[in-house]
Amino acid sequence: MERILTGNREWVEKKNQEDPEFFARSAKGQAPKYLFIGCSDSRVPASQISGTGPGEMFVHRNIANMVVHTDINLLSVLQYAVEVLKVKHVMVVGHYGCGGVAAAMSDKQFGLIDNWLTNIKDVIRIHEDEFTSITDDEQRFRRLVELNVIEQVINLSKTSIIQNALKTDEPPQLHGLVYDIREGILKNLDVKEYMVKGFEHIYGMQ
Repeated sequence: MERILTGNREWVEKKNQEDPEFFARSAKGQAPKYLFIGCSDSRVPASQISGTGPGEMFVHRNIANMVVHTDINLLSVLQYAVEVLKVKHVMVVGHYGCGGVAAAMSDKQFGLIDNWLTNIKDVIRIHEDEFTSITDDEQRFRRLVELNVIEQVINLSKTSIIQNALKTDEPPQLHGLVYDIREGILKNLDVKEYMVKGFEHIYGMQ
């Protein structure tokens, strides 16, 4: 822990030198434009890979950047970000090499997390034809990372929070991104073309 505390003090000193008003300004409140829903992987720091600073991005992280409709933690973050903070963009950000996605691809048991990974296995079921048609293991793995992000954005669009926001004058935009750890680049999956179409009578709310 001493490393953490020392690092904190060094960061405070550096920040005060760069911007003497930084902490006073931060203490007044936040007005982020973005909600980042990402993986808990320590190699994917939200602010650093997006070039944003403190106060610019609201963040929720879990194993494999999932949007699960029974996850009260995620839904609470989403509601606060959309309805109170009025974020302009909601991003689901996956990453190539994701351990959660890799585990879901296997036929092994890992314990409690298996119940969570079932949600990723559902993505495989939905896209089974495309998934099984890819013969290269690495490419299949990378594609599942992308498909998982796409499905989580679709899950976002089904929530009552986003459904209600869509009725407002300025609803937040939904995005699906994948971070390439080897290159440091964020890839935009252009998820609009994958959004729920033809099922508004099921998922839409009046």
